[in-house]
Amino acid sequence: MPKMKTVSSAKKRFKVTGTGKIKRKHAFKSHILTKKSKKRKKALTKWTLVHEADMNNVKIMLRLK
Repeated sequence: MPKMKTVSSAKKRFKVTGTGKIKRKHAFKSHILTKKSKKRKKALTKWTLVHEADMNNVKIMLRLK
């Protein structure tokens, strides 16, 4: 059998932490930034964790499961 490939879009968007959690970037940071406050844009820059409800799907895409 051939090896299972990871989903290319997923490997570009998600990172696995040392404890096995999956982190992601925030959306809404690419354009139409003039109407957003500095505080909001700065908060969107940071990484956050993937929600529990989406964890299974992301793990399948990254072939962690």
